[in-house]
Amino acid sequence: MALTLPRLDRRRALQSAAAGLVALGLLLWWLLASGGGPSPSGRVTFATGVSTGVYDTYGRMLEQDLARDLPDVDVRLERSRGSPDNVERLARGRATFAIAATDAVAAYQGEGAGRLRACARLYDDYMQLVVPRGSSVQSAHDLRHLRVGVGGDGSGVQLITRALIKAAGLDFDRDIRAERVGIDAMPKLLRQGKLDAFFWSGGLPTSAVRTLAHAYPIRLVQLGDLTGPLHRQGGVTRYYRAATVPADAYEEIRRPEPVKTIAVPNLLVTTDRVAPDLAEGVTRTVIENRDRIGAKVHAAQKVDLRTAVFTDPLALHKGAARYYRSVKP
Repeated sequence: MALTLPRLDRRRALQSAAAGLVALGLLLWWLLASGGGPSPSGRVTFATGVSTGVYDTYGRMLEQDLARDLPDVDVRLERSRGSPDNVERLARGRATFAIAATDAVAAYQGEGAGRLRACARLYDDYMQLVVPRGSSVQSAHDLRHLRVGVGGDGSGVQLITRALIKAAGLDFDRDIRAERVGIDAMPKLLRQGKLDAFFWSGGLPTSAVRTLAHAYPIRLVQLGDLTGPLHRQGGVTRYYRAATVPADAYEEIRRPEPVKTIAVPNLLVTTDRVAPDLAEGVTRTVIENRDRIGAKVHAAQKVDLRTAVFTDPLALHKGAARYYRSVKP
């Protein structure tokens, strides 16, 4: 004989089933809205920088964290000449993610420029003018007729250096002997007496500068007097700000002291070709592993959830925006 539930019990059973369906629906909605579902997979190319720069070290540290957080994603690091090279690689579809300074991003007007998107504002690069300790150079104005390392062609260092030389009232092509080499070569050339000075733009501290200071007496030259003339040039110089290299940035330098200079923010950049779940996952790893990466790459300690969303001149990738919404208090 069939068991018949009392009318009240049947009503309660139907109410419980309906409540369960609502809860299941809410759970599915939450998973979809927060990026739940299959983990991102496939191969991505991450463009970094020269071998002795902060970009490359940051990329190698991030690669380890991505391998743990996104195990189905095959991350391939590629060294580059720096920010302008990275931006072009992204825009033309030859890289998936990269680090690039905001001035290089703003300056790029080539093919695919409209496809560029940002995942996070990371840390600032500091412009460093390095000379032998006994040098008479006290400002960029004193570089006339000297042999100056300016970074390789197509590098972010040279992009800023050209603007600084102009701000100092000098002509890049006529008033200095520009040596177009990178941080991988400039310290050795300075030690050998083949350079009188070199410019470098990077996070603090840069390992190549620290290594040089261990072996050879150097000092940093102030660039603070160029802030006004620099901004009057207009264009991408609006992304440069007055900054100070703290005295403890390079303890290897004898009698270190604070040095006024300029700084420019770095962005984690991608394109609108990248799937939202992948952009969200990479953004999450960058933000949530700040302290671990920062133990090795001190500049990464500056990555902050409150400022990471300020990615001018680029819009946030919608996957990155989804991550920030999910962690908003």
